[in-house]
Formats: sequence, structure tokens, C-alpha cells
Amino acid sequence: MQVDQLLHLDRLDLSLVWGDEPLLGQEIGGVMATDLEDPARFLQPGEVVLSGLVWWSRGGDRAKADRFVSALSDAGAVALLAGEETHGEVPAELADACRAHRIALLAVPAHTSFRAITEAVYLRQWGELSRRPTDHYALPENVRVDIDRALEGGASAGALLDRAFAHLGTPACYLLTGSGRTLARTATAPELPARHAAEALGGPHGTTVRVDADDTVFDAWHLHLPEESRVPPRVLHEIAELLGRHRRRQDRRRKERRQAYEELMGLVGAAYGEINGLESALGSSGLPATGPYTVVVASLEPAGERADGVAALTEALSHLPSAAFAVAERPGGEVMAVLAHEENGEPDVRDLLGEVWPLLHACRPKTSLHAGVGGPVGTPGELGAALTQARYALAAARTTAPSAARVAGLGDLRGLEMLLAGVPADVRSVYRDTVLGPLLRDGRASNGALLETLEVFLAHNCSWARTAEALHLHVNTVHYRIERIQTLTGRDLSRLDHRLDLRAALLCR
Repeated sequence: MQVDQLLHLDRLDLSLVWGDEPLLGQEIGGVMATDLEDPARFLQPGEVVLSGLVWWSRGGDRAKADRFVSALSDAGAVALLAGEETHGEVPAELADACRAHRIALLAVPAHTSFRAITEAVYLRQWGELSRRPTDHYALPENVRVDIDRALEGGASAGALLDRAFAHLGTPACYLLTGSGRTLARTATAPELPARHAAEALGGPHGTTVRVDADDTVFDAWHLHLPEESRVPPRVLHEIAELLGRHRRRQDRRRKERRQAYEELMGLVGAAYGEINGLESALGSSGLPATGPYTVVVASLEPAGERADGVAALTEALSHLPSAAFAVAERPGGEVMAVLAHEENGEPDVRDLLGEVWPLLHACRPKTSLHAGVGGPVGTPGELGAALTQARYALAAARTTAPSAARVAGLGDLRGLEMLLAGVPADVRSVYRDTVLGPLLRDGRASNGALLETLEVFLAHNCSWARTAEALHLHVNTVHYRIERIQTLTGRDLSRLDHRLDLRAALLCR
């Protein structure tokens, strides 16, 4: 386990005070908790040190912090995890000492216990050891050195795969996400459609190894070899570990843009955003200042971990060709994305997402996964309207498939039921009570029969005979009930507008 992986564990909620990439990439050999002013004699190389900073006092001299961190450095500690509970923050003097002695410094919030950190480290290390086969195979040293250099040089995942498998005759191998998206493949591996790739990951054939990272089921990476026994197990696991380092670097770069994405979504969601600010936010998010754009909103229920919704929508949009996008979570759990398309035309985002959505849902079948897609817009100033459309479509998707998975766009809003689905629930409730109030408030058993008769009467285009046949009633009984409904509601069912009022009210129940 590396130091930077601690920062990716949401349940610990650690934050980085200081540390550069080489320091954060160091392997953790163990954990030591201490509040001694000079803990050197108790430390072992490779350990992370947990300290509640009881030995520190406000107004204390810088030399005390320097002696403590110097002891860590001399003992070969890889990081200091400083608790914030005692002093409310990590002292600046301690951060300065860590910079001077090149010790990564992480802040531990008051609500995170040192025991939770210790367990997280040792559970991760135990899991890594338990996954290692015990046979005699291992990745040759010259290959590992070559891959290390490629990693330092920023090589792509595809280049890393080719280097890793070249000494084995370059067998067919894929780097896949859980939804079947191909991230990279060796030169001998034919193209694999996402649906077939997802089936292969869960199928009985071939060998699959998960790349260890702080990911979700939606964006996890998997090494998949269609032919079994082509690569020794330990070699495959070591290649997966090296790809994990590549993944963690990508994740760090993505996190650096998180704030820019959140600011962009906040501006798009504002009622009257300042256009110049919106254009600047698009640029900070890596998106062009001119369209066409599409806005997508999504929901994941139950939500699970905080990052799951963002990971799910990011993975879905990554399947789309030729689209740059930004994704962020908004207050209240809504996940929102802005896509920028190439000038040669806008893809049908709703249809493309509709193809991917079942693959994404298969990653967590018990989750209700919905998305709404707004219409394409040409300028930043129109993004707010596109967001409104996307939210309306999302509400329709939730209403028509509440416990499954669905993507809806403006083209799906074809009927009155889909149109009403986007109206806020409290507004629908008021409208229903206003129109059907006397049939709902009276509490008499006969009102249930009246509501059923009204629904069937409207469904049969106000035909007395067909309604009587459907309900197994005499036609005179139908006449009596409809007259009673008209009296209670004040509506005349011979008028089209009154029929629409009652039909809409029934759909709002």
C-alpha cells in the first residue's frame, strides 16, 4: 500500500498538508502511533507515524517540531499523520519541518480514530499478500525497470501493456472497466465490443485480475486474458500492481480538476449566471468556450459511497466517442455533467447513453440508476435552460422506471404522464387535491369505486357501454357514478378541457 492510497479512502477523510509525488508513492511497511517527543528508538523504516501532537504546545519553539520530524526522517518513516483534535489544526511549524526533512504530512480529522487508520493499512496489506500466488514465477527485473521508467515518463496504459507482455510473446490481453469499456489492449488482441467485454469479465473463460485502486464498482480496472494459462499468475498480479500506480496518477490529476468542475456546475445551476464567469469556468474545466453542449443529470439510489454517482456517470460518458466532459456532484446528491461536442456534429447522447446504461446497471443490479439528457445548445448562456430540460427528463425516467435503470431525453416526453413526471411533487400534490379533493377527502368506501370508474371511463374515451363492460356494471350504474363524480368535482365530462383536468389529476396520484 502506498501513502497516497490513504488519501483515497473516503471513510478516513484524511487531507494532504504537504507531500510531493515521490513521497506519496512510497510503500507503507507498517504503522506506529506515538506521542513521544523523540520516538526514534521505537520506529522502523517504512512506517507511517500517527501522532495526536500531545507533545506540542502552542507558542512552542520551532526546534521541538524540527527534532520530532528529524527523528522520523532518520528512522526512515514514510509519512506523518497528525491528529487535529488536540489543537484544532496541524501547526504550521510542523508543516515547515516536514518540508525541510521531506516527510509527507497528512491531517487526521477529530472524527477519525487512529485505530481505523491502522486497521485500514493492515487490512489492505493483508489483502495484497493474500492475492499473491506462491509459485516461483515473477516479472523479470529488466521488464520491471523498463515499466518503471515508462511510468515515470508518463506512458499510456497501452504502452505499459505492450512492455509488460512483450517478453511473454505479447498474448492477447485487455485492460477493461466493469462496464466493458476497453482502456487498452495488446497488439494481438482484436477489438472487443463493450457488451462482449462485460460478459467476458463475468464469464467462466479466461483469466481476470482486478487492478488495485481506490475505485468503485463502476470505474474499476480489470486485466483480462481470454486464454487461460498464457501468463504465470504472479506475473499477472505484478503487472496489475504496476498498472495500479498508473491509475492512481490519473486519479490524482482528475481530483485536481474537481474544484473547477464543481464551480462550473454551480454556475450552470444558477438562475442567471454571469456569462463571462461561465466561459472562464468552462476553460478551467478543459471545455471549449463555444458549443455545441449537452447537459446530463443522473441519480443513483441508494447512493452508497459519496463518489459512486460521479464514478457511474463519468464511466458512462467515457463510452461516448469524441466528447469532452466535466462531471461533479451538486448539493442534494444530484450528479451533473456538461459535454462539449466536436464541431462536425452532435451525437445523439440520449441514444448512446441508452446503449451503455444496461452495462453500467449490471455492475450493481440492485441500484436504481437514472439519467436525464437535455437538448443540445450552442452557447454557454443556454446551459441553464439545458439543465432544466435534463432535470425534467430525469424526473420522467424515475417515474416510468422507479426501481430499475433508464435514460430519458426530451424526445421521451411524448405523453401527458411523462410531461407531468417532471413537475415537482409538491405541485402535483396540490393540483391532485384541488381537482380530486372531494373524492379523496370524504373517506367513504364508495369514493374508491368512483375513482376507479373515472379512470376506466376516461381510458375508454368516455364510452358508457365499454366502461360498463370493463367494470361488469349495468350502464345505468355507470351513468349514476359519472354524474356523482361531476357533482363532487365541479367538472363536466362532456367538455374536453375538463376531461384533461381530471386525467391529469389522476396521473398526479
